[in-house]
Amino acid sequence: MTAGCENDKAATRGNPSYVWRAGQERRLRMVRRWAPLVGQRVLDVGCGVGMYTNAFLRETGHVFGIEIEHERALEARERAAGVIQSPGERLPFADATFDVVFSHEVLEHVDDDRACAVEMVRVTRPGGRIVIFVPNRLYPFETHGIFWRGRYRFGNAPLVNWLPTPLRDRLAPHVRAYTADSLRRLFDGLPARIVHHTQIFPGYDNVVARRPSLGRALRAFTYALERTPVRIFGLSHLLVIERV
Repeated sequence: MTAGCENDKAATRGNPSYVWRAGQERRLRMVRRWAPLVGQRVLDVGCGVGMYTNAFLRETGHVFGIEIEHERALEARERAAGVIQSPGERLPFADATFDVVFSHEVLEHVDDDRACAVEMVRVTRPGGRIVIFVPNRLYPFETHGIFWRGRYRFGNAPLVNWLPTPLRDRLAPHVRAYTADSLRRLFDGLPARIVHHTQIFPGYDNVVARRPSLGRALRAFTYALERTPVRIFGLSHLLVIERV
């Protein structure tokens, strides 16, 4: 595959987690806190190459995943046999099939995020939980890169998400970033209630690998901020929904 094709995929679909590090382990702990996993039927919506799907197998043997990209679905299936290729807007499962539905940094990439939200609620049993991570519009960087002068430029772009929406969407038409209200509105009118909603800061795994002292200091400082109103500037929303 050429570099151009890889860049196109990074722009439209994002890059999944290819390795399991402290940041992912921390998010898994958050999932466990809000949605017990032991022995439950779990669906990973947009599972990428299956890093979280595989991690859920520590807790239960009833793990399924869907992934729209064929090559990624094949790789994920090597980690978890229950992975199939499917878009999130048309989940190939019956109503009320799962106890836990998980979506990690996926809704920002799908063609129709409302339709995906409807489907996640549909396949969750009454009393089951949906756990979602998505990019926060108030985070000071757009982490999915931008389009500048007709070319996609990968990397962190400062302050893009703070621009007025028409300007922001010209630079980043390939990916959404959510305010708290815009995320919660995806579930308006659905048989679901919000159990928990907050924002979290990055794992800084790359910083820790290069400069351990600085990385650990960043973790300690920003994770403490998650207990304050400043958390609204965190990297990602964490939203927990319960099917009613």
